Amino acid sequence: MATEKAAGKTITVEQTGSPIRRPSEQRNTLIGLGLNKMHRRRTLEDTPSVRGMIASVHHLVRIVDEV
Repeated sequence: MATEKAAGKTITVEQTGSPIRRPSEQRNTLIGLGLNKMHRRRTLEDTPSVRGMIASVHHLVRIVDEV
């Protein structure tokens, strides 16, 4: 089913770029991911919406771990 969640799938992202002098959409996306300072890491549920947010700021974050 499309509405079922994948059990235990997580992704860890780390902020590697600064949001200074970036469009407000990118800054807000980082805040939505729970990142707001350099080298902070956040473990998030691996969903298509989170993947889309990461793709929109791929130049400011890196994927550390996928479980």
